[in-house]
Amino acid sequence: MSAQHSPAPRPAAQGAPYDALLLLSFGGPEGPDDVVPFLENVTRGRGIPRERLKEVGRHYYLFDGVSPINAQNRELLAAIRKDFAEHGVELPVYWGNRNWAPYLTDTLREMVADGHRRILTLTTSAYASYSGCRQYRENLADALAALEAEGLPLPRVDKLRHYFNHPGFVRPMVDATLAALAELPAEVRDGAHLAFTTHSIPTAAADTSGPVEAHTEDGRGGAYVAQHLDVARLIADAVREATGVERPWRLVYQSRSGAPHIPWLEPDICDHLEELHGAGVPGAVMVPIGFVSDHMEVRYDLDTEAAAKAAELGLPVARAATVGADPRFAAAVRELVLERAATERLAAGGADAAPGTGETGTTAPRRCALGTLGPSHDVCPVGCCPARTPRPAAAGADSPYA
Repeated sequence: MSAQHSPAPRPAAQGAPYDALLLLSFGGPEGPDDVVPFLENVTRGRGIPRERLKEVGRHYYLFDGVSPINAQNRELLAAIRKDFAEHGVELPVYWGNRNWAPYLTDTLREMVADGHRRILTLTTSAYASYSGCRQYRENLADALAALEAEGLPLPRVDKLRHYFNHPGFVRPMVDATLAALAELPAEVRDGAHLAFTTHSIPTAAADTSGPVEAHTEDGRGGAYVAQHLDVARLIADAVREATGVERPWRLVYQSRSGAPHIPWLEPDICDHLEELHGAGVPGAVMVPIGFVSDHMEVRYDLDTEAAAKAAELGLPVARAATVGADPRFAAAVRELVLERAATERLAAGGADAAPGTGETGTTAPRRCALGTLGPSHDVCPVGCCPARTPRPAAAGADSPYA
């Protein structure tokens, strides 16, 4: 009798064990009637009167009540799907929001109905912080709890690592900064400073951002500030290499929304522009490294308020574009997905690598990262970016939905 041979194992599909990708974002109103209900979603539980929300929402009305973020997420979805198709990654890509349609719970319900049980999540926030990471994980836990209450099958949901220092995120910002410099009058260009901007958060939240070992108690900002400083340094160095000009730079903040008595990260971008003008600096480029796309907090806080302050001062400024749907960022998403998928396969016992990736069944995938901090963790550890009031959070070491 001839020997019986087992068939050779089939290579894992690209993206396996994951069967879908979820783009998870903040959401925004898409018309004047949406503004107050959207803000009620954002501020739910804080007891803010409706009249105050109308006042807070005034900047949305300057744009006909439409936040750019939803259109920008549609563009990013299209870019990711195009990149996946061109590289043979067959994962379907869905989209859900925290605060406006399409709502996260509805999207997860749709994904479950479509048969997906192993979901990887990309959030539109690149850095470690409560509002930029753990709060999204809490939203995922809330959505899973809702599905559980409905008796639906619960998928396993993981989250991609922080991508602030991935080349596909950093390099588009370098090019955008160079393009913004070119917009300045020639006579001020070489003397222009770089102002790297990100969302201000309470100093207490900044100091407890990232894993416990990154926390600080002296206002240095924990992982949140350290990560932004590393990206700013990368861009400033690349701009110097491209232009031959050493430009002073500073990390500054925008979009503060908290009570005046609570310390938040400073200086504010408008205060910084006043400081530059007072020091005789001839011009500046604002580089919004803390934001993935040109949404409302970029269009209003920088293009409207900060630009008006600069005009009042007579200080020439330009604003660099965000990464948005740049094809390099879409490619970075694919690389991050395949990296995490390969890591999961190895953890499950060294299953065959996905075809065309250059991986082997026994070699850890390459984890791309620029700067000094290295690639971030795949799974948020216990104590990472804690909430003031503890709440369940999915896609982390402390998840009740492992």
